[in-house]
Amino acid sequence: MSSLIYKIAAYSELSLSVDAKNDKALQSLEKIEKTITETTEFDVAFKKWLSKLDNLDEIINSSDYIKTHEFILKEAIKSAKHMLSDEQEIVISKMRTTGSGSWSKLQEFLTSTHVVEISINGEDKKLPLPVVRNMAYSDDLYTRKTAYFAELKSYSKIENSSAAALNGIKGEVITLSKLRGYSSPLDMTLENSRMDRETLSAMLEAITEYLPHFRNYLKKKAELLGHKSNKLPFYDLFAPIGKVEMKFTYDEARKFIVDNFKTFSQELADFADRAFKENWIDAEQREGKRGGAFCYNLHPIKESRVLANFDGSFSNVTTLAHELGHAYHGNCLMDETFLNSNYPMPIAETASIFCETLIIDAALEIAKKEERLAILENSLQSSTQTIVDIYSRFLFEDEVFKRREDHSLSVDEFKSIMLDAQKKAYGDALDENYMHPYMWVNKPHYYYSDANYYNFPYAFGELFVKGLIAEYKKRGNEFANDYKKLLSLTGKNDLYTLGKIMGFDLHSVDFWKSSLEVITKDINYFISLV
Repeated sequence: MSSLIYKIAAYSELSLSVDAKNDKALQSLEKIEKTITETTEFDVAFKKWLSKLDNLDEIINSSDYIKTHEFILKEAIKSAKHMLSDEQEIVISKMRTTGSGSWSKLQEFLTSTHVVEISINGEDKKLPLPVVRNMAYSDDLYTRKTAYFAELKSYSKIENSSAAALNGIKGEVITLSKLRGYSSPLDMTLENSRMDRETLSAMLEAITEYLPHFRNYLKKKAELLGHKSNKLPFYDLFAPIGKVEMKFTYDEARKFIVDNFKTFSQELADFADRAFKENWIDAEQREGKRGGAFCYNLHPIKESRVLANFDGSFSNVTTLAHELGHAYHGNCLMDETFLNSNYPMPIAETASIFCETLIIDAALEIAKKEERLAILENSLQSSTQTIVDIYSRFLFEDEVFKRREDHSLSVDEFKSIMLDAQKKAYGDALDENYMHPYMWVNKPHYYYSDANYYNFPYAFGELFVKGLIAEYKKRGNEFANDYKKLLSLTGKNDLYTLGKIMGFDLHSVDFWKSSLEVITKDINYFISLV
């Protein structure tokens, strides 16, 4: 039943993601959400019954099929400890549809249909938000700066609605986490992520210790771009560095990805080629289409769908590789049952960042000297986002939750918290006169009612991958089979256990430092090149 509901919901959600004004898709999605709420009664009853069994291990060992789902069953028992009465759970499920679910839909509609008024070279235009945000990667300073100011100015049209949506969602989350007996939304998120506090604390401790290295990179970039203060304005964070114009047609991007995936395994390359060939990817930029990029793994039909907003930049090529990594992860789980194919947020970024890293590393190996700088800098851009900017987003969301317990936050308060978070993460490497107070508006992750703190999983994924890449470089192509096995086990293990399978101790600060040291070497190499 879960598989069937998932399939129908996916069709509606995917249709809506490429056409925000598709009323039929929206209505269908609302019907499915109503159906899901009607299953709550049975789900709650089953989990509570399960938690009362005194011979569960005996039952599990009596059947190979049940044994296959041992981890899921024991997770359900853990979940039952935080469940309220049957009646309360049913009411909560139904109210979330018209509560946080509606706020999430509103925010997605606002950003998908948001048009930015911008004047480029004397020509006034009205462009979709994703198009203007992609101008941050332009090699022209005038374009980057103009887009930055136009984007910030445009948010005044939707800032109050966005603030209302964020207040509504976070307020609901706080209420539910308290009712269920969690000490905080973060603790609830960690349990849902199959991650413990020790792992998060060790990772964050290592990240804060290594922030100065990332700031050195940003300061060097500021110097290269001619900023006398050696501080980088936000509009130049994604400015390309290097002599080579890294532009790709869509077909060139396909060939580049498939060819470089072959350096790891033929199976991965063939899978990516199939995704292109069978048109699983919607890559063009259009008004009404959701910004950014994502992958939707469709276990019921054993395929995936990828949304992207491709503009030909090297960054967009790595984004395609990133989303195809998600798709490959889904493919590795196709032989598992539907219930065993659901993995938590932090491990969700593992295959995606792994594939992205493969593209970058392979490109660096074959690049000419003058090309190497551009590719390396692009890689450092990405790492800075997943470590430094993600850290700022974590700080922002953590502070929002703390304040939301007391009151609804104003637009100015959200902006102030965001600026403070950016200052703490970027330090003296970011120009305080040109920051981005509206990052909370354009990042959809803050508005997922059932997935809070969707920021630290990216840092986990990046650093976990650095450990995997190091193992791959030690062991060569034989590593591909172990890697595939790891991905196939992500639906039925906690993160610490998955780390142990690969020989990693995720509670050790030293593990995370060793991964950050890989990025630090790239930073030092970049500084030496320039």
